[in-house]
Amino acid sequence: MLELYYAPHTCSLVTHIALEEAGADFELHLVDFAKDEQRGQRYLAINPKARVPALVTAEGILTETPAMVIFVAQTYPEAKLAPLESPYELARVQAVNSYLCSSLQVAHAHRMRGHRWTDEETAIEAMQRFVPRSVADCYEYIEDHIITGPWVMGSSYTVADPYLFTIAQWREDDGVNPNQFPKVIGHRNRMLERPAVAKAIADEVGSTRAVNSDGS
Repeated sequence: MLELYYAPHTCSLVTHIALEEAGADFELHLVDFAKDEQRGQRYLAINPKARVPALVTAEGILTETPAMVIFVAQTYPEAKLAPLESPYELARVQAVNSYLCSSLQVAHAHRMRGHRWTDEETAIEAMQRFVPRSVADCYEYIEDHIITGPWVMGSSYTVADPYLFTIAQWREDDGVNPNQFPKVIGHRNRMLERPAVAKAIADEVGSTRAVNSDGS
């Protein structure tokens, strides 16, 4: 059985949705950031990067969302989460997910994780001020050049869809006016109608509430 280590409001939701879409048999393990569990020895043995997500498979442990979701797509080909029959089209999906990971997600991270790049407070503050612009620039590119249909890659739903959906949840907090990007809004609304998306969100919210009510 697969095991997904996650934290709410992070990109671990991408793989969580993909697993639900695939009908995979998997277990969820909450990594409690409030308790700094991502830096505890137990979790570091799973992912020494001290970040989520991590996916435990029969072959070993995977990290990095683009790798994890393509693993899900290839492990469950009947779910048709990626164009596995076409090397070119599969590479296009990978290119989109790489952009979301290396450009949009990094631009977003400058708002609250500037310490990854510098310990100078003035530099961190400058990063934070620039986030609305840098994130909006990424969404402008996505709006104009990536979204080609009801789904990111056109008419077919792929693992690029939960990736964009997850990061787009943070857009308003990044100071970006959502009305600037109607394609991204439309995509988010369509994603919210999918049962797998609703279940993944509900499971993560429910797990968090259970932990908090326990006081554990």
